Amino acid sequence: MTFKEKIESGTFIVCGEIGPPKSCDGDVIREKSKYFKGVVDAVNITDNQTAIVRLSSIASAKILLEVGVEPIMQMTCRDRNRIAIQSDLLGAAALGIHNVLCLTGDYQKFGDQPEAKGVFDLDSVQLIATAAKMNSGLLLSEQEMKKVPDFFIGAAANPFAEPFEMRLIRLHKKVKAGARFIQTQPVFDMDIFTRWMEKVVEMGLHEKCAILAGVMPVKSVKALHHMKKEVPGVKINDEYINRLENASDPKEEGVKIAIEMIQALQKIKGVRGIHIMPVMWESITPVIVKEAGLGAI
Repeated sequence: MTFKEKIESGTFIVCGEIGPPKSCDGDVIREKSKYFKGVVDAVNITDNQTAIVRLSSIASAKILLEVGVEPIMQMTCRDRNRIAIQSDLLGAAALGIHNVLCLTGDYQKFGDQPEAKGVFDLDSVQLIATAAKMNSGLLLSEQEMKKVPDFFIGAAANPFAEPFEMRLIRLHKKVKAGARFIQTQPVFDMDIFTRWMEKVVEMGLHEKCAILAGVMPVKSVKALHHMKKEVPGVKINDEYINRLENASDPKEEGVKIAIEMIQALQKIKGVRGIHIMPVMWESITPVIVKEAGLGAI
């Protein structure tokens, strides 16, 4: 079954994520894909994450298709106007790429070329609506297409950013615009996430889209401190910082925390799957999936 079919069937979903290289070396994608093939349902390909130039998400997604891994192509609004966005979406569809995660994108000032001009002609909600309109056979110009794409549209959500109520309103807008799956920012505060999911269920949004909770295995307490201080909208419970600070083997403790997180998330009403985000640590993915008791997909 495809990623879309698995979500529609009610299967508990497991996704992974690959960051493309800062070069044209496609073999990096091929090598990293080995940690996900037969282990997860689909793999995100990030789109110049943190506003740093990398191999394009479209090319990287095509490489994954060629090696038998179903990709979820990220597309951000930061670097493209609406013409380029529609063109790239059509190009992806022509290459057999159907899963698209619609994002506004990290601001260019956070990257290594802060002088770059951000485009932001559309935001993520408008991008979702654009992909949905294209699925109906129309471009934004209202021009009809002879061959119509079939995008399975996803979006991101941050349960931890303030104001709390606004994040729920924005999630509702994304679902209404056409998002059929949602991947959240990594969960490091279970209390806040549980409260957010209670509201999601109360609003009935979990019945209209699949909520996939983010899980990020970390190697050191330094990574948590960096996220807590430098990444906007991130909330990290001090419990996890203390555990990594006191661990004799921080990597082992980081894996243990990720597994505990997955097992806890599975018990929360409305959670339809997990999205493992092993930043620069793709090799740990099969270990986590196995030890969390999810088994091979």
